Amino acid sequence: MSTLQAPSDDHDPELGNAASASGIEQIIVPRARDLGGFEVRRALPAARRQMVGPFIFLDQMGPSILSPGQGLDVRPHPHIGLATVTYLFEGEIMHRDSLGTIQAIRPGAVNLMSAGRGIAHSERSPASERALGPRLFGLQFWLALPHNREEDAPHFEHRDVSELPILNEEGKDIRVVLGSAYGLTAKVQTATPTLLADVKLADGAVLPFDATTEERGIYIVSGEIEIGGIVHTSGRLLVLRPGDAVTIRARGAAQIVLMGGDAMDGPRHIWWNFVSSSKERIDQAKADWTSGRFDAVPGETEFIPLP
Repeated sequence: MSTLQAPSDDHDPELGNAASASGIEQIIVPRARDLGGFEVRRALPAARRQMVGPFIFLDQMGPSILSPGQGLDVRPHPHIGLATVTYLFEGEIMHRDSLGTIQAIRPGAVNLMSAGRGIAHSERSPASERALGPRLFGLQFWLALPHNREEDAPHFEHRDVSELPILNEEGKDIRVVLGSAYGLTAKVQTATPTLLADVKLADGAVLPFDATTEERGIYIVSGEIEIGGIVHTSGRLLVLRPGDAVTIRARGAAQIVLMGGDAMDGPRHIWWNFVSSSKERIDQAKADWTSGRFDAVPGETEFIPLP
């Protein structure tokens, strides 16, 4: 969705002793950016944190209502070395890519596009959404690919809301999007062990988050949660200390996303929409996009030029 032009200007506030004692290693407060009536909040990469497990990019899109007749129009652009994960709470986005995929993404479903050695795609509001003014609210993630998978062939996978496993109990509504949690396993295939779960909590609901996942984060979509006696509000990414199990309690109705996975096999270089363990590979991707060597998105004539 959002392209990365330079290292993020998101910032991390000081982490107090009480928060640290509760199992929280870092608190990341995204900085909002207005893209012409459309707000984006970027949590990863942050000033002092590049990844949580394979998650190397996290944008909150909206919540926004675009003007009637307007819509989201992200023209074709390239990716390498990563997988994009798009998950919506409101609205609809039409995805088109250079594999010939045409797929609408709607709330509660998931699109996973693995770029591998190279893919181009566009993201637009469908015509059916534009007349009244599209609503848009959701999250987009990038997952870094391990060294031995960075040059895989690109592929795309979609799972409808009915295909994602869900658990409802004791004021908790847990939908597992990637990986396994709380006895549920998603069908979506990832290159490394990865966890992503959408959780809605009723007031006072309690949710344990164990330490079996090596690196973990909690993104607070709405409401407030309490961990170790400390209250955290929406629009925060809480990075948990490895090995520490935590207990999450909702302070009023809340929605959170649990995320994480195995630590990545080394740092990554990020430039614009490219992620790689090699600076030279990113330079090659720049040249390939400028020279038109990426496959085109069928039916699209526009494109985003290299910055």
